[in-house]
Amino acid sequence: MKTSIPVAEMERAAARLRPANLAFVRRYPGESAARQPVHTVYAGAQFYTHDAAAAHGRDALRALREYAPTADVFARALGLPAELDAEALYARVADKLAREPVEDFRVDFEDGYGVRPDAEEDATALAVAEEMGRGMAAGTLPASTGLRVKALTEEMRGRAIRTLDLFLTRLLDVTDRRLPPGLVITLPKVTIPEQVTFFAEVLELLEPRLGLPGGSLRFEIMIETPQAVIGPDGACPMPEFLDRARGRMTGVHFGTYDYTSGVGITAAYQGMRHKACDFVRHVMQVSFAGTGMWMSDGSTAVLPVPMHEGDALSDAQRDENRAAVHRAWRMHYEDVQHSLVNGWYQGWDLHPAQLPTRYAAVFAFFLAGRDAAAARLRGFLAKAAQAGESFDDPHAGQALLNYFLRGIACGAFSDEEVVERTGLTPEELASRSFHHILELRGPADA
Repeated sequence: MKTSIPVAEMERAAARLRPANLAFVRRYPGESAARQPVHTVYAGAQFYTHDAAAAHGRDALRALREYAPTADVFARALGLPAELDAEALYARVADKLAREPVEDFRVDFEDGYGVRPDAEEDATALAVAEEMGRGMAAGTLPASTGLRVKALTEEMRGRAIRTLDLFLTRLLDVTDRRLPPGLVITLPKVTIPEQVTFFAEVLELLEPRLGLPGGSLRFEIMIETPQAVIGPDGACPMPEFLDRARGRMTGVHFGTYDYTSGVGITAAYQGMRHKACDFVRHVMQVSFAGTGMWMSDGSTAVLPVPMHEGDALSDAQRDENRAAVHRAWRMHYEDVQHSLVNGWYQGWDLHPAQLPTRYAAVFAFFLAGRDAAAARLRGFLAKAAQAGESFDDPHAGQALLNYFLRGIACGAFSDEEVVERTGLTPEELASRSFHHILELRGPADA
C-alpha cells in the first residue's frame, strides 16, 4: 500500500519517542503479581510476642463466639444483604480466623508505642527482634510482617534510625543472617521528598554492614499530613516520593486521623468515610496508579470492646456490651466496604475483635460480585478468541482476573469455584496473566 512518510524519517521520529515510551513502562509496570494482604494489623511494640498473630486469632474467634454465636446474629449485627448466604459467610470467617487470622503484622514503635526513655526503647527493639526470630524458627509469623519506626522529623529522626538499626542487627544475629519473608518497614508522616531519600540511603548503608544483598530492605510510606498531598510549590509531591525511594518502596498507607486533624476536622467528625479522606485517597490512587505500589486505607478508631467487664454482669450489662460491640462491628464493616468499593483492598486493623468484620466485609464484597464478574470474564475470553490478536481490551480482562486472584488469596472463594464459574483452566488461573491466557487460547478456541 502507498504511504506518504519515508521510512527513514519515521524511524528518526520514533527514535526520539522510544526512550520516553520505555521510561514510561519502567515507571508504570502495572499491578504487582504478588499477593497483597487485605489488612495490616498494628500493635504496640511493648506487647509483641512471636505468636502475636495466633493470639489475635484466638481473641477474634472468642469475640465472634461471644457476641455473634450464630450466623443470623452476625448478619443482623452487620446488616448483611439478604441475598448473601449468611451461614456460608460465617463459616468462611470462622475458618479464616482459625487458619490465618493475620495476613500482615506491623510492630509499632510510633503512635502505638509513644515516646519513652531511650534505654527503654533500645531494650524493646532488641526484645522485638528476638521474638521475631523465635517466630521465624517456630513458623508462627504471618505471610508478611515488619515494624513502624518513628517519623523522620529533627526531633525523632535519630531515635527512628537507632531503633531500626538495633532491631535489624539483633534480628540477623539470631536468625543466621536471614530476614523474615515479606519483611517491610513503615515510615510514617512523610512530609517532604528528602525524608524518603534519607531513608533509602539509610537502608543502603545498613545492607552491606548486615551482610544483606543490595535491595533486601524494603519500605512503605504513610500519607497522613496535608503537606504530603500538596507541597509548598502547589504540586503534589507523591510521585516524587516514589522517585526518591530508589526502587525500595512497596506500598503507601493512608493515615486517616492524623490527616483529618491536620486539616482542622474535629474529633467528632473524623472518620474513614469523611469526604476529605475520599479526596486524599483518590489523589493517592492517581499518583501511584500503574506503579505496582500497594495502597492501604486507614483504620476504624471505634473499637468493638464491651462497656462493662467482670464475671458478675447483669443481663442489662451483657445486653449493653453486645450492643456496643455490634455498633462498632457495623461501623468497621461499612468502612471496609466503602474502601473496597473505591478500589482499596487493604486497610488497618487495630484490635483482634475487628478481624471478624474485616473478613466478613472482604468476603461479602467478593462474593456479591462473583457471578457478574465471572460472566464478564467468560465474555471477554469469548471476544478475545473471536478477535484473535486484534482484541483491544486486555487491561479490563486483567482487572477481572485480578478480582478473582484477590478473592482466592484472602479466602473468599477457592480455585475450584473460580475455575467452575469462569471457564478458566487451573493452569490459566495459575498463570495470573490475562495476556498469557490469550496466548494460550486462539481464535480456534472460540
